[in-house]
Amino acid sequence: MRQYNIGYFVGSLATKSINRTLSKALIKLAPENLSFTEIPIKDLPLYSYDYDEDFPAVGKELKSAIEASDGLLFISPEYNRSIPGALKNAIDWASRPWGTNSFAGKPSGLVGASMGAIGTAVMQSSMRSVLSFLDSPQLNSPEVYLAFNQEDFDVEGNVLNKSTSDFLKHYMGEYAGFVARVLDANAEGHIGDLNPQHG
Repeated sequence: MRQYNIGYFVGSLATKSINRTLSKALIKLAPENLSFTEIPIKDLPLYSYDYDEDFPAVGKELKSAIEASDGLLFISPEYNRSIPGALKNAIDWASRPWGTNSFAGKPSGLVGASMGAIGTAVMQSSMRSVLSFLDSPQLNSPEVYLAFNQEDFDVEGNVLNKSTSDFLKHYMGEYAGFVARVLDANAEGHIGDLNPQHG
């Protein structure tokens, strides 16, 4: 069975983020043919195209980590009904300089937990629009909008609620199959423009 390296982003910078706990749970429940590497985002400065002519090391490292991944998994909260600023900033870094979009062709999954009843549905809708523009194929179903219950998880990410565990395990199995299908079907490519218009 082919092995796949999955790069994952935790959209919250908080050390006690419930989405970091969720990331641990997803890794534990994933099929054995997936391995995981976190792609850190906390040390990135705010993106500006002023950096494009002399891209800093932290930006190059981010892009290299994405490009070395077979697939990507975004595990993120929802801030003010949208994408957390740190995660959106990382996406902007990795898609530049123009014509070197690191996300192109990378199969992606979106998962999020929140203390609210709607999970992270609105954030994920915004993310799908961004990832579509960046040519990152997305697993559209099943969807994970998790209303987080602290009693269902321990600090190591073990899921204590069987129905939650079964649901997340099913998602990771579907995600693994999706990654395999995309990589078998997709050709290389990226977004490019010989005359980019900077905003």
